[in-house]
Amino acid sequence: MLFGEIIQVALGAIRANKLRSVLTALGIVIGVGAVITMVALGSGAQKAVQDQISALGTNLLTVYAGQSMHRGVASADRTALTSLDAEALARDAKALKAVVPEIRRSQQVEYGNQNINVNVNGTGPEYVPVNNYTVEFGRMFTAGDGLSRKRYAVLGNEVPESLGANGAAMIGQQIWIRGIPFEIVGILAKKGSSSGWFNPDEQILIPWQTAQYRIFGTDKVSSITVQVADPDSMTIAMIQIENVLRREHGIAPGKDNDFQIRDFTQFLTTFEETTKTFTFLLGGIAAVSLLVGGIGIMNIMLVSVTERTREIGVRKALGAKRKDIMLQFLVEALVLCLMGGAIGIVLGTGGAILLSELANWNTLVSPQAVLLAVVFSAVVGVFFGLWPARRAARLDPIEALRYE
Repeated sequence: MLFGEIIQVALGAIRANKLRSVLTALGIVIGVGAVITMVALGSGAQKAVQDQISALGTNLLTVYAGQSMHRGVASADRTALTSLDAEALARDAKALKAVVPEIRRSQQVEYGNQNINVNVNGTGPEYVPVNNYTVEFGRMFTAGDGLSRKRYAVLGNEVPESLGANGAAMIGQQIWIRGIPFEIVGILAKKGSSSGWFNPDEQILIPWQTAQYRIFGTDKVSSITVQVADPDSMTIAMIQIENVLRREHGIAPGKDNDFQIRDFTQFLTTFEETTKTFTFLLGGIAAVSLLVGGIGIMNIMLVSVTERTREIGVRKALGAKRKDIMLQFLVEALVLCLMGGAIGIVLGTGGAILLSELANWNTLVSPQAVLLAVVFSAVVGVFFGLWPARRAARLDPIEALRYE
């Protein structure tokens, strides 16, 4: 038999039993669709983490207040970071490019007849470039504004909407923070949530000197973000920060630090590895559906061989060789799997898009995942179709013709 004729016979057998063919391919459809959707979920989560790393930058460190230790036991009272610590770091830590103190607290904010509770962040003008922000309307306050304790405010992108106002039109108007009027000088461009616990678009920036003396009444800072001049000098920068702060806090040699230095890019990189493992796990679980679908195809193909025993005998009597019969049944199994794989890709991609639109989950359908699903479905077709095909090819033509 010619190869083209073999394919025509295989396709004819599939068309002759349309309902059974569809039900047989259903396991592959579900398996491929599940693989595409699950891998899209994992890849989306991984890309979200990569975007967070890019948004944070690869050369940032954050210093937090810790707990003072006595004989290895943490005291009940937390220590504090102050503006003097930030000034000492800017002056003495040579590996640092920028030092940004932050005083972050939730405050009641009024604008017209609107009243909201939002994070107010007392910080410096370097906060915008260090954290990869851009100012969409107006400007950022300057270092001189901070030294003069100006009552200037720069709003996160979503704050105007929360106040029922247009961002561009708010420039030059007044907003009231804790009952104190502030002039709005800028609106930040949308950045998007960088984590589950903080939305950078829902905050108000004011000069940290103004925050200390006019709003919070304290020189304590919530954290100090530092930008390292050379990303390859992160270890040197951490050593310099530790030395400066231990000196400022009067910590004796051998005593534990009363502050913490965190490199969030390392944390996010670890989380990225976790999501990658999670992606493989989801894909593996979904691949089980493909195996189940393959077993279903093998079962139906064995039934088909039994039903078509006389047909196989006739073909052999007319000169069909073993390899021709084997190839015919392999083609049938392969077509069923590829057909199911194509439908599964469409359904899996649609499912990933629906999850992204309706549930706001991060999904990413990669060409590699689609290619993997197609190849895997083809392998399943060949693997599980091989035994029925060999069984059909080994039938004795005389016994096959006698089969009732």
